[in-house]
Amino acid sequence: MSLWYDGGATITQDEKTDSICEDGVLIEIKKLGGNSRRIRSKIGIEASLDTVWNILTDYEKLADLIPGLAVSKVVEKKDKFARLFQIGQQKLPLGLKFNAKGVIDCYEKDVEILPNGRKREIKFKMVEGDFTNFEGTWSIEEVNKRKREEDGEEWETTLSYLVDVKPKMWLPVGLVEGRLSKEIKTNLSCIREEANRC
Repeated sequence: MSLWYDGGATITQDEKTDSICEDGVLIEIKKLGGNSRRIRSKIGIEASLDTVWNILTDYEKLADLIPGLAVSKVVEKKDKFARLFQIGQQKLPLGLKFNAKGVIDCYEKDVEILPNGRKREIKFKMVEGDFTNFEGTWSIEEVNKRKREEDGEEWETTLSYLVDVKPKMWLPVGLVEGRLSKEIKTNLSCIREEANRC
């Protein structure tokens, strides 16, 4: 079933999955059972894989770039690994604020060569914080849109974000699901804007 609402966004629903596509950001929410959700999202970016990678892995500057991220500090950094302390902050009605804190381990994967491009990922997992489960993957895929050599190279980059989330028992997943979806859309749009400036 597809529904339309203001802004030309498409909403698709089935028994376990809701999909929304708005402003070039696709978001899919899947009910995993109980108080758990899987949120997938992706956005096209007119920048190279390396540009997007450098933005994502400049961990301490993420709080300057992403409006809902109040703090992003590197606690530990090794080759292809970073442990971060982050605080997400959302404004709620009546002047209230919602904060979510966590220590997140990030594992930076090597570049994978594809038949028509390249791919690179960051796997992450909250090891301490306000969620029972919060883990997923940032994935950047760059493909050559041109089929023939004589056409030259034209690259298309897609940034994808996947997160499995289960809030602590006192927090209703419906509230988290809606907030996270809006936040993810904003985050991906901000990363796209920053990459387009580079």
